Amino acid sequence: MEWFTADGYWLSRLIFQRALAVVYLAAFLSAALQFRALMGERGMLPVPDLLRRTPWRTAPGLFRLRYSDRLFATAAWSGCAVSLALLAGLDGLLPLWGGMLLWALPWLLYLSIVQVGQVWYAFGWESLLLETGFLAVFLGNGDTAAPVLVLWLLRWLLFRMEFGAGLIKIRGDACWRKLTCLDFHHETQPMPGPLSWFFHHLPRPVHRLEAAANHLTQLAVPFLLFTPQPVASAAAGLMVLTQLWLVLSGNFAWLNWLTIALALSAIDWTFLAGPPPAQSEPPLWYTVAVTAVTALILVLSYRPARNLLSRRQAMNRSYDPLHLVNAYGAFGSISRMRLEVVVEGSAEPAGRGADAQWREYGFRGKPGDLRRLPRPFAPYHLRLDWMMWFAALSPAYARPWFVPFVERLLAGDRDTLRLLGHNPFPDEPPRQVRARVFHYRFTGFRELRATGRWWHRTYVREFLRPVSRPLPPEREGGATGRGKR
Repeated sequence: MEWFTADGYWLSRLIFQRALAVVYLAAFLSAALQFRALMGERGMLPVPDLLRRTPWRTAPGLFRLRYSDRLFATAAWSGCAVSLALLAGLDGLLPLWGGMLLWALPWLLYLSIVQVGQVWYAFGWESLLLETGFLAVFLGNGDTAAPVLVLWLLRWLLFRMEFGAGLIKIRGDACWRKLTCLDFHHETQPMPGPLSWFFHHLPRPVHRLEAAANHLTQLAVPFLLFTPQPVASAAAGLMVLTQLWLVLSGNFAWLNWLTIALALSAIDWTFLAGPPPAQSEPPLWYTVAVTAVTALILVLSYRPARNLLSRRQAMNRSYDPLHLVNAYGAFGSISRMRLEVVVEGSAEPAGRGADAQWREYGFRGKPGDLRRLPRPFAPYHLRLDWMMWFAALSPAYARPWFVPFVERLLAGDRDTLRLLGHNPFPDEPPRQVRARVFHYRFTGFRELRATGRWWHRTYVREFLRPVSRPLPPEREGGATGRGKR
């Protein structure tokens, strides 16, 4: 069936599959190491509470059958093991149906995790991984040539993601239209990387060029994915270069890396691959399955495609409970000021007021210590650090989980403390905890040389008044300033 297969894309498929396995590994590892404090049975937003108040049809998954922290850990670590097996090429040693089942396993496991993840998993790249992972199930292995229909679906996904992100910028913040957003973005992005300070201090004409290149790559280049080769390969290659620039400039979990993997699947590697290995004709059941999935994706694409054309375009929205086809977008508005919530504890009893000695908790990724250069973490996802960035922007958004977070600091909860980079109370928990908002900005060259500080900060307001155990009954308003003096 010449119409069904693309013989020259066997290496494109192989590169894409191995890259996707790496992303899966990062996702499952992030889940395995962080879930207990975030959403475990004694976490800040416990999964059992979610399951009791929501029907299964809104978020179907394995944990609807039964939940325990042990089962969650088993699922996450099993996902790590399967990801390593896929990275090693185990799917290529199995028959076609066996390889498909092996690729379906991480998709099912990660879908089950996302369905109970709540705000900790409310990021666009969760849906992106699920949509990509679902398509990967039907991409096949070395038994047959890569199916053309799935390769086109991968390009359709890449198109929607890039074009949607470009449209949300043009329709959103005026600074994107004025090409001035990069004057702020490198400093105010959720989690800066080790080179973000240097990117921020690039000359302003370079920032204008960055913004213009972003518009070109997201609004014009995606259409070239559907043109003949080598134009489509050149377009995908340009997307890869743009994503690598973003990788250098900040930490965006696996968003950039998964985008790169999708772009690599659109490149014709014939000049490197040589003649394809011996492959058999695709069996009839496989042809029927791929054709049916293609029809399903096209039908489900109606609402995401309509969203692209809407003046009220939504970012990062799922239109079906399995996250099969989604809407994407990022940074439709850019913060001009970096606000950070600084969490501090004191070993002294409540009532000391201004005389209390406060010590600051350190986070792994988000800015804190003024002399600490931001670290590289992507594609690993520091979920608490990311949510702390949102907390500074919207205290109401943080209300459901921030006070439980403080409760666990007061209790010296080991799982919570493992999420932090520095615990100022290694021997016993503090007697009270408070949170304050500071304005952070990058220092200049002279200030860095004189002080050794990458950041300068200024106090803005109180975020959470000093609280001590037990928290008062009105704790629901904790992130808005209620607490116990």
